[in-house]
Amino acid sequence: MRAAVLQYETRAPEQTLLYGVVASELETFLARQRSAEHEVPRFVEREFRAFLECGVLSHGFLRVHCGSCGMDRVVGFSCKKRGWCPSCGGRRMAETAAHLVDHVLPHVPMRQGVLSVPHGLRYRMAYDADLLSRVMGIFSRVVFQSLRIRASECGIPRGQCGAVTFVQRFGSALNLHPHGHMICTDGVYAALPGESPRFYPLAPPGQKDIVWVAQMIATRIQHALEADLATDDTVGEPWLAELYIDGVGNKIRTGPRSGQKTSMAYGPGGPVIDQERPASGIRCADYQGFSVHANVAVRAADRKGLESLCKYAARPPLAHDRLEEASGGKLVYRMKTPWRNGATHVVMERIELIEKLAALVPRPRYHIVHYYGVLAPAAKWRRDIVPDPPPLDQCSHGSDTDDPKPPRKNYTWAQLMARTFEFDVLQCPRCGGRMKVIAVIESPEVACRILDSLGIVCRPPPLLAARLRIEQLEHY
Repeated sequence: MRAAVLQYETRAPEQTLLYGVVASELETFLARQRSAEHEVPRFVEREFRAFLECGVLSHGFLRVHCGSCGMDRVVGFSCKKRGWCPSCGGRRMAETAAHLVDHVLPHVPMRQGVLSVPHGLRYRMAYDADLLSRVMGIFSRVVFQSLRIRASECGIPRGQCGAVTFVQRFGSALNLHPHGHMICTDGVYAALPGESPRFYPLAPPGQKDIVWVAQMIATRIQHALEADLATDDTVGEPWLAELYIDGVGNKIRTGPRSGQKTSMAYGPGGPVIDQERPASGIRCADYQGFSVHANVAVRAADRKGLESLCKYAARPPLAHDRLEEASGGKLVYRMKTPWRNGATHVVMERIELIEKLAALVPRPRYHIVHYYGVLAPAAKWRRDIVPDPPPLDQCSHGSDTDDPKPPRKNYTWAQLMARTFEFDVLQCPRCGGRMKVIAVIESPEVACRILDSLGIVCRPPPLLAARLRIEQLEHY
């Protein structure tokens, strides 16, 4: 008797609103760019097409089986892209945070610093990986210098610091906004010759310290990049350059609304007139368009809080549950936190969402995680500072093997699910036994035949053909 098969995801990827928008608008978007003699880079198009196969069972799957009761499950493959796919971005977020907490970040107080830069620099940082690396390097060096100065005032000379910096390419309105989130030791390491390094925590920075950091970052970046900013600042790909310019300005590039600001919805009070007022708050400073925020800290013993902070810094740009369809077919995206001008939602045409997502795809070899100081790979003290691997009983939860081993760099999806949601996906819901992978189906044809025989509807809706009429071309 054939065992019952259950797809454990409650909602298939092809049933989500995001999937439907991409499937219905992608060909139209590409055709309109070709008609206007705009060349969409291949890495951008690949991101969209891979998303349309992400988690869809007809493109292949894993089959897991419970040996106790005979229950089966099927799991679709992920696209493994690093642009905006919510599923793959969520997994990468959980995996990166788990790896950092288990193997990189020491058991000391940590503090988050967030750096935003002027709009002109955001445009350059969106495509220039070398410029981005230099800006993040200056950010880390200035923060380290501030920590060392404060440590020397406490009688601790030659202190060393460590940090991990995440580059986020997006703002809360899905606008192009490259900026850095640094998770840094809230203190310094020091040691006498021949001794092991010891950590010395420091008091929280004062407002004057944050203002000094913002001023030094602005001065050093402007000085170091003065020659670069005076040169030609085009991407080399005209369509991508235009997309980035309007993406940074939160404008629409293509379609009837080309050149207009993205439509916003506001809270009960309506828009706030003084929307350009500088940010205020504890340990926040603005200087010549450079903004530094450093009021979030985590205690040494709060490893769960540290992991949550890492997830926040490594999160993907788009969340399924904040995207809704409004009347008239328009899309409404709820921002995580309201803007200072009172805006709470982004209102878009369906094809405008495709444009916004295209700008968020990082170019190849565009690094989004950087390590500095004593946490850098070749740092002299790194081996003495990074934590030991967690005990076997903590890191093997959710493992699908009988002889679990400490995780290295990679974690299984079951381990990440168990760690994040306290839910073991490899525990059989029928009998509580352990489920194991029994087959890997990579051929789409074979996958469809197997799923058809098991009574699982597996074929996603087809891509809609491009909607392009001659009278529409004047808008593109």
